[in-house]
Amino acid sequence: MALEKIKGNTYYISASTNSGVYAFKNKNCLIIDTGINNTDAKKIEDAILKNNLHPKFIVNTHNHLDHCGGNIYFQKNYPGCLVYTSLKEKIFMENPEFQASILSSSTPIKGIDKSNKSIKVDFVLEYGTNKIGDEKFEIIPLSGHSIEQIGIITPEKVCFLGDSIFSSEILNKYSFPYLYDIENSLNSLNRIKEIDADYFIISHADNILDKQQITTLVDKNIQNIQNYIEQILELLDQPLTREDILQNISILNDLSFNFYQYHLNFGGISAFLQYMYSESMIDYSIEDGKLYYFKKH
Repeated sequence: MALEKIKGNTYYISASTNSGVYAFKNKNCLIIDTGINNTDAKKIEDAILKNNLHPKFIVNTHNHLDHCGGNIYFQKNYPGCLVYTSLKEKIFMENPEFQASILSSSTPIKGIDKSNKSIKVDFVLEYGTNKIGDEKFEIIPLSGHSIEQIGIITPEKVCFLGDSIFSSEILNKYSFPYLYDIENSLNSLNRIKEIDADYFIISHADNILDKQQITTLVDKNIQNIQNYIEQILELLDQPLTREDILQNISILNDLSFNFYQYHLNFGGISAFLQYMYSESMIDYSIEDGKLYYFKKH
């Protein structure tokens, strides 16, 4: 891994989960998302130390482990390293069983409890301008993929978007990405078009995007959501259970799951059904102990 300059004091590290780095004048630095584990964190550390920087601050866009799992390494090896995120993401990071419980609808079933380590958060960020170190950063609400995901804009107008938007590579490879809240996802995507920034970094993407490119990608993400809404509506010409819907969606889109991915995608189907029910697109009935959804006519 290498520190790649974007503009001014803003850098990023290209990895399976991209990390951002902002270098302060005193050689302290801020890390945006730390990867999934100690291995990722050590690679980030190597890139930072090669540039004579000192890890001092961490901002996590959201609580999913591939974005904050490396925090523990930095907190252990750099006493005084401070962690920032939004209020609800803090709650989930400090209580890792919550995310798995959502997917299980119970205490987490073995196999989807990705971590049992609480990740301490020192400060809650407010939306708008926040001072970290001796610089000001803009924090943007981008919930939808997770409960209160945030984006961050550095002083050079470089915006880190976390998983609020998915790259073309991800959509082409796996078009049914996990979403927690469809309405908030759509609102966040439209909000991205209005962000005053020159460059945009997505967590799982190969390239830095400019304003025109991110706008095009927003439209592709919105269309992808709309495509799945239309697919589900077409399926619901006849009553189907959630399991039936997931099965049909997986067959139609050539998706394959392991045990964890099944629960993740089942949660994604639930998010679509919640949105479509709230928008009066569908209704439900319960027969012989089964809950069926169907399209409203």
